[in-house]
Amino acid sequence: MSACATLAVPTEVSAADASKIIIMVGGITKMIYLPAKLTEQLGYFKDEGLDVELQSQPAGVDAENELLAGAVQAVVGFYDHSIDLQSKGKEVTAIVVFGQVPGEAEMVATKSAGTIKSMADVKGKTLGVTGLGSSTNFLTQYLAAKHGISSTQYSVLPVGADNTFIAAIKQGRIDAGMTTEPTISQLLKTGEASVLVDMRTVEGTVKALGGLYPASSLYVQRSWLNTHKAEAIKLARAFNKTLKYIKTHDATDIASKMPKDYQGKDKVLYVQAMQNSLPMFSADGRMPVGGPETVLQVLAGFNPNVKGKHIDLSKTYTNEFIPQNK
Repeated sequence: MSACATLAVPTEVSAADASKIIIMVGGITKMIYLPAKLTEQLGYFKDEGLDVELQSQPAGVDAENELLAGAVQAVVGFYDHSIDLQSKGKEVTAIVVFGQVPGEAEMVATKSAGTIKSMADVKGKTLGVTGLGSSTNFLTQYLAAKHGISSTQYSVLPVGADNTFIAAIKQGRIDAGMTTEPTISQLLKTGEASVLVDMRTVEGTVKALGGLYPASSLYVQRSWLNTHKAEAIKLARAFNKTLKYIKTHDATDIASKMPKDYQGKDKVLYVQAMQNSLPMFSADGRMPVGGPETVLQVLAGFNPNVKGKHIDLSKTYTNEFIPQNK
């Protein structure tokens, strides 16, 4: 659906609706976006006097489109979208950073593991991403380009996340693909795929991308931010409390706070996936030093929108709403 079509909604908004903040999450059950649902479950939005509704889209690029159309006030998605959008003349700012690293892994299907030993071997292969124009798409292109393989030398297939990603691996529709927890742990448990590139930890991300890659974040349009600073402060404070909660509780405790349907039928696997994900999260929501520069370097390496363009990184994020550490 085009942005213009999405805008065709009634303009009459009641006073009650006007105060509601709709946050679109690029796949709400993904561990990389854990702070969104966890903040709701812990009651921190309500503690701040906020009326927040969480919605979900399977790919971050779809969530981004909803934001640009004005259908939602904020997105929980990857920070790199704010750089990509600035190159297209759109002003979007991350106000809380959840993940210091992508929290993703390139998984290779077991039946293709014999021919794909690294990203240097993806020529002629089909690679799965959550959606075209998504962060998984960006990172896939970058990792292949690092090995001298252009995006014309392999196929990209949007397969979503969770069960649809697993089905694509099982059915042989993709040879490899980029996904997140708990999908990674599920595939490892069944033996249907193995990790080719691991960006769930700081060490693995620095090895793959050359530095910290701030990823999952809360971003808003700058025009909204300029007129809703009070709400931005409350949102940042709520998420800051959640990130502190994550750093002071173990995976079992955190998992117990999540809805039962998020845990699926295998609670032990869910807790393991949670444990694998915890190192990615920021302690306070601040943008890590040097992070934006790494993201820009990655995008400029292959993204024609960004390559050669002047990007003002200071407009792509702000730490001003994060509470000062006491």
